[in-house]
Amino acid sequence: MINLLFFGRLGDFAKQVPSTMAASTPAEIRELLAADFPDLGRELNQPQVLVSVNKMIVGWDQPLFDGSEVAFLPPVTGG
Repeated sequence: MINLLFFGRLGDFAKQVPSTMAASTPAEIRELLAADFPDLGRELNQPQVLVSVNKMIVGWDQPLFDGSEVAFLPPVTGG
């Protein structure tokens, strides 16, 4: 199983999302979530959203393995 984390405003859209799921890539997770949680799916499809696997920013096609931690990171601004 893959452990899921949602940061910032993405967490507001992910309140009903299970904390784990089976998937082979972050893109597959995004597709599965979009089917059940369309508002979250729209947010995750924003081009500014980053994904990390085991605390490293990766591409959406990064292979996942049992026990991986996938975090979805919203756009961040600051000054």
